[in-house]
Amino acid sequence: MSHSAVVPDGALQTPQAPDDVPDAFLRATPLIQSDDPAIAAFAATIVAGVVEPIERARRLYYAVRDQIRYDPYAIELSQEGLSASRCLRERVGFCVTKAALFVALARAVRIPARIGFADVRNHLATGRLRALMGTDVFCFHGYADLRLDGRWVKATPTFNIELCERFRVRPLEFDGRSDALLHAFDADDRRHMEYLRFRGTFADVPHATIIPTFLAKYPTMFDGQSVRSRGDFAAEASAERR
Repeated sequence: MSHSAVVPDGALQTPQAPDDVPDAFLRATPLIQSDDPAIAAFAATIVAGVVEPIERARRLYYAVRDQIRYDPYAIELSQEGLSASRCLRERVGFCVTKAALFVALARAVRIPARIGFADVRNHLATGRLRALMGTDVFCFHGYADLRLDGRWVKATPTFNIELCERFRVRPLEFDGRSDALLHAFDADDRRHMEYLRFRGTFADVPHATIIPTFLAKYPTMFDGQSVRSRGDFAAEASAERR
């Protein structure tokens, strides 16, 4: 997979990365603001007293997974809307912003991290969301890629545990050693997630590509920068699983 390591002048300087890891994956970027005081403070609270990087990564993963509510109706197609700082401030996000926040938190505690993207077919999106999107294919599904114990490990902190329970999806666990990508099947062995195409990994959220792609792929979903019709995604999930 390819990656972009472009970082603006004046970005936060962090310790030198290992020889095989670009230094860009340890620095703050415009949308992955690991130098944001709120992000740094949140990370410090979550990993307090923990030194070992894998355990730090695990604690940060579960914090993002379960303390940040997943809501695709809250998508905002702007630089600010796709940023890690907004995700933490609002305590709500979708796959892209939750992955961006996880990457920012990892960098804040000196774990090299980058954001990755794939196109996926999500069989468990609600009927209302599929109708709004016009498809069950999600472009630029976001995940995090962390450098731990000498290798890159993928993790997807997208669905909070309460939403998993409503959807009857097995909560995605992360041990810091194996990839944790969303499950192919749900708790009832129904199709859940199919990875169709990996788009690569990046030092920052490629908003200049994501925004026009979303607007082109989902023309009935957005009114300007915002989702055209808001909803209660968790309630929809519960209703469809009865």
